[in-house]
Amino acid sequence: MAQRQGEYRILHEAALRDYLAGLPDLTARLGGNPAAWDITEVGDGNLNLVFIVKGARGGVAVKQALPYVRLVGESWPLPLSRAHYEYLALTRQAELAPGLVPAVLHHNEVLALTVMELLEPHIIMRKGLVAGTQYPGFASDITNFMARTLFFTSDLALSAAEKKEGIAAFAGNHALCKITEDLIFTDPYRIAEQNRWTAPYLDGLAAALRDDMDLHIAISRLKLKFMASPEALLHGDLHTGSIMVTASQTRVIDPEFAFYGPIGFDVGAVLANLLMAYFASAGHERAPGERASFEAWVLEKVEQVWNEFARKFLELWRAGGTGDAYPVSLFAGAQGAARLEAERLTYLQRLFADTVGFAAAKIIRRIFGLAHNIDFELIEDAKRRAVSEGRAVRLARAMMVETASFRTIADVTDAARKLRDWQPELSG
Repeated sequence: MAQRQGEYRILHEAALRDYLAGLPDLTARLGGNPAAWDITEVGDGNLNLVFIVKGARGGVAVKQALPYVRLVGESWPLPLSRAHYEYLALTRQAELAPGLVPAVLHHNEVLALTVMELLEPHIIMRKGLVAGTQYPGFASDITNFMARTLFFTSDLALSAAEKKEGIAAFAGNHALCKITEDLIFTDPYRIAEQNRWTAPYLDGLAAALRDDMDLHIAISRLKLKFMASPEALLHGDLHTGSIMVTASQTRVIDPEFAFYGPIGFDVGAVLANLLMAYFASAGHERAPGERASFEAWVLEKVEQVWNEFARKFLELWRAGGTGDAYPVSLFAGAQGAARLEAERLTYLQRLFADTVGFAAAKIIRRIFGLAHNIDFELIEDAKRRAVSEGRAVRLARAMMVETASFRTIADVTDAARKLRDWQPELSG
């Protein structure tokens, strides 16, 4: 339950212990004497404090927003309201995709603090992918999550009034949108203070991006779509660091970037992170070919994620397309039904093109912008890392500038496969 009380303060271990001890439902869940609770700060993200609290009976996860970007410090202030939008998104996602997000146990809006169920033995998916772990249930779960949360918050399922109310509810999260607009769609293509890359090996490629006008046009079109197309409620940061997994379960976390935007942005983010895991894999090999089965699995998941998402989204539209877009009354009879079905397939083809472009933007951002992926960063040999990153960028540029040449998801995986052993030209 959301609470408004007191004034904002950063809760470190002692203050957090006292705060939780004053909440009867949580003390009962944790059990034992609060003085004996184990509290560990585990936040390895870019923005927030995250604590794991364990008592005699159970555990919880606690997330508190800081009034600045943690990765940078107090010189980059950030509104605490992002915790409110994350809470709204989690509760909405729980309704639409039950069992695929952590349960919210408590929320305090003034403290920008949320207490959630502790996910154990789940791990951050990105860490598992770096280790070469395969997750059999992932594709089914993430496509259920995306299809349901994106379809049921779109004009295909909602009345115009309901949709506009949803947009209004998240419209204030513009500071987080601004981060995306700058860090993904602008900074990697210009000289920006926060940019970094694997120097000196990618110096030439970084300079080429800054001079590539075809790429600048393509990324600007994507930025405009991101800013001006409120198609559905997005997670907004749906990468493999925002997904926790076991062999049989998937949970989506951290939707603080949630807002109404283009559907392809979320789907593209998932595909981008799988593709980065694929290209990074060679850098984690100890012997040639030892991760071949993992790499084949990753590309299989790339295809499965798009194909299953498209299938499920289409099924939801056929069964529940009662929103104000495409009014049913306009498509009566056999001819109308056939034309509407053809239009659904055309819609999905447009959505696929958006997805390909946004996936490319996410890849380039993680290699030349702020906040990189451990998929690449944990490759200790910098030159080897640069080779993996160069391959990913080669694919990403093609996906963004030559989007029309990627007609199916198999075209994407085929192109990735062909670049697996390609040797980019490095600087230095």
